[in-house]
Amino acid sequence: MGNISWEESYVGQMRKLIGHAKLIHPSVRAIIQNERGEILFIDRRGENRWGMPAGSMELDESIYDCLVREVKEETGIDVQAATLLAIYTSPKKSITNYFGDEYQMFELVFHVNKWSGEIITETEETTNAKFYPIDALPAGSDEFWDDHHQEVVKDLQSFTGSVIVK
Repeated sequence: MGNISWEESYVGQMRKLIGHAKLIHPSVRAIIQNERGEILFIDRRGENRWGMPAGSMELDESIYDCLVREVKEETGIDVQAATLLAIYTSPKKSITNYFGDEYQMFELVFHVNKWSGEIITETEETTNAKFYPIDALPAGSDEFWDDHHQEVVKDLQSFTGSVIVK
């Protein structure tokens, strides 16, 4: 699919039509671990916020294709295998972003079991990438996302093979 501008993206097109009204936002989040079990976080360009690789599904792609694309765009690495870990859709996961746009999260969290390539620390979407120990995740500039990342890690630690639905 390649990189497209935000205005060309599905969410960008929807925002043009409906303004700041709440959208249900299909997206992915990737848990990528190194051999020590540390989790990869990226520093999002322009947001000054660390987060796991994540992003929105586009028209004409599957959720798995979205995962592969977003991880590649934000880290430079190639997803070779991933397991669906959790689905978050609770209305409690509604947020308003920096632009006043409202979203109800519809997030599928994948644990990337196998990946290849070298991590790129700076991309069009990121300014850094670094592995962090599970018990020392980076603090961002937003309490919602910090809490969400902690929840994702707890779900990873308690995962038994059955998808967690919240």
